[in-house]
Amino acid sequence: MATNPYQNFYRKFTKKILDKIVSPQVLGDTQVLENKINIDNPEQFPVCYVIQDDSTSNQVLIDNETEKRQLSSAFAPLKLDEYEENDSFLTLEASKKNASSFYPDKLIRMVEYLLKHPESDVLLVPVTVLWGRSPENEDSWYKALMADAWTKPTGIKQALNITLYGRENYIEFHSPVSLRGLIQKGLEISPNFSPAHYAVTELNTLFNQYKEAILGPDLSDRRNVINKLMMTDAVKEAILTESIHKKISVVQAEGLAKKYLDEIVSDYSYSTIRFADIALTKLWTQLYDGIEVHNFDMVRELSKDYELVYAPCHRSHIDYLLLSFVIHKRGLMVPHIAAGINLNMPVVGQIMRGAGAYFIRRSFSGNALYTAVFKEYVHSLLSRNTPLEYFIEGGRSRTGLLLPAKKGMLAMTIQSHLRGNSKPIVFIPTYFGYEKLLEGSTYIKELGGQKKQAESLFGLLKSIQKIEKVFGKVHVNFGEPVFLNDLLQQNNAPKHVALEEELPDSVKGVVNAAAEDILENINKAVVINPVSLISLVLLNAPTHSLAEHDVLLRLEQFRHYLKANRYDERMQITELSNHEIIQYAIQLKQIELIEHDNERWVKVCDKQDALLKYFSNNIMHTFALAGLTAHMLKALSADQQSVAVEELLSHIHAVYPDLKKQFFLKWEADAVPAQIAQVLAYFETERLIQQSESHIEISASDEALRFLSAFAHLYEMNLPQEEIQKT
Repeated sequence: MATNPYQNFYRKFTKKILDKIVSPQVLGDTQVLENKINIDNPEQFPVCYVIQDDSTSNQVLIDNETEKRQLSSAFAPLKLDEYEENDSFLTLEASKKNASSFYPDKLIRMVEYLLKHPESDVLLVPVTVLWGRSPENEDSWYKALMADAWTKPTGIKQALNITLYGRENYIEFHSPVSLRGLIQKGLEISPNFSPAHYAVTELNTLFNQYKEAILGPDLSDRRNVINKLMMTDAVKEAILTESIHKKISVVQAEGLAKKYLDEIVSDYSYSTIRFADIALTKLWTQLYDGIEVHNFDMVRELSKDYELVYAPCHRSHIDYLLLSFVIHKRGLMVPHIAAGINLNMPVVGQIMRGAGAYFIRRSFSGNALYTAVFKEYVHSLLSRNTPLEYFIEGGRSRTGLLLPAKKGMLAMTIQSHLRGNSKPIVFIPTYFGYEKLLEGSTYIKELGGQKKQAESLFGLLKSIQKIEKVFGKVHVNFGEPVFLNDLLQQNNAPKHVALEEELPDSVKGVVNAAAEDILENINKAVVINPVSLISLVLLNAPTHSLAEHDVLLRLEQFRHYLKANRYDERMQITELSNHEIIQYAIQLKQIELIEHDNERWVKVCDKQDALLKYFSNNIMHTFALAGLTAHMLKALSADQQSVAVEELLSHIHAVYPDLKKQFFLKWEADAVPAQIAQVLAYFETERLIQQSESHIEISASDEALRFLSAFAHLYEMNLPQEEIQKT
């Protein structure tokens, strides 16, 4: 086709303007794409970039990025032997000028050519362009309210987009799709339809999946959601049952159901998300030295094919905000969060609803109607592929150790999936690693016996006023995913369970297995930060203080153990030097240097012991087997010169089930001997022991005994005295 001179002029003019005012952010890793469609590869099939809406400004931005990355040019002619198009763009939206009111003319021409030339192909590269939804900071309420949503922007709105979001938009290049593959699939499925029909349908579906992963599903307003839920068969049946059992009118039962839904349902609002982004960006800047995020690319990939259920540990009220902020900044939809009804406070509750929170009572107390409407709401979210988030422990841990799982939400999620209408579900265990807690002083009081304080708006404002702006860094580490379908198959669970059915034992087994896997995978994603590491060292000392040279030595020894016996490949270890760790903890006002016997000592600051115990507990599981082994070696060698390896393993085997349960360790019992062998090899490298095939001798040197005792104490720190005496 002939090139349109006016179109070329308009593109060049637009390019000059956009080059001055627009700096798009490119999401995801484009390296694989660059390798596939590099401009210097003449043997590849021609590339055509696919966009949903006809927008010259978006086309210019895409062409600029292809040029920067040495990709096949978007404005270069698309050539297939004698066939040629004047550019390499395909707009799925059929304009009024098109011969077909349903399919783009260019697509029809390409399909006709490929049908006649089966040896040829065109690589279609879908490209998403959104304005005002970038991972960069937004600095105005107005911009937050005007950012992109599901609706196609008008010409005026697009002009506003360019003006407002010149440096706050993003582009994502998706994996290439073979047009020939789409044609062949279309002919197989619907031989009576044009292959263009199948191609457009599939490409639009892909775009909707990409957009849904970023913006979330195209949700109706809250009132309509509640009205639709009231009309579902499950809720209507629950209303009738409530009317009969409670001897009230159907109208009264309906009113009660609506009241429950009004209490539960979120009020998801893009404008609230934008506003929260602005506010939280400023808060994190003031509060933390940085937010370190690990393993998020895995989440991005899973979001395209799976229903995401984030299952983080619960250490602070900041968890809610932090995870949503991290996800939003990286271009995915903020999940709908199950929040305790105690957080439904005036003003705060409404903001939380706008950010995707839905409220849940701590106990359903046999309330069948409430249970039915809550389950139906969760099912509606999953049916619309809305990502969910709930804390697998239920409440916040006051000790720093993971709490046993509360399985109610997990069971409802799995039951909803077995009712049908949702994507495959993947649970995303998530680890939070803090270096100082916002609620630190409150936790200390509660651990000291003070009754837990109920949340209130006044209490929240009061705590914000007291914030010390020295909180170090916070780490968010996404753990190994847990795939629901795998667990269903392993437990021979049925593929479908009706709402009214009681969960079969096999499905209950799936719930238990999922809970266990999630908690274990949270611990696999552990972050060994400076505070948790030095906490282990100092709390090991009788007076919670040590000479500085001893602290440096013990830090090095513990780090060496962690590197030699990595708990998991996802584990992160601080890169600070041992001297820097000490200075860092001093800066956070958790330890101090004192003079003692004419040398420098490192001491835990007053009233910080309980909090440092909290942080040491965050990583205690990584030392659990080493601590248990050292403890057993000391106990068994008390009355004999050497310890039989078989006897050691027998004693460890006896107590391991309780240890695994307490620390949610990842090893099954049959894998423990191999792990103990690695621990013993490390002890031998450090000259703490000498071992033969059948026996172990403990070194008699004072330093070796002190180091072995330090490991043993790690195990003993979390055991009651009577349990220590037993072993």
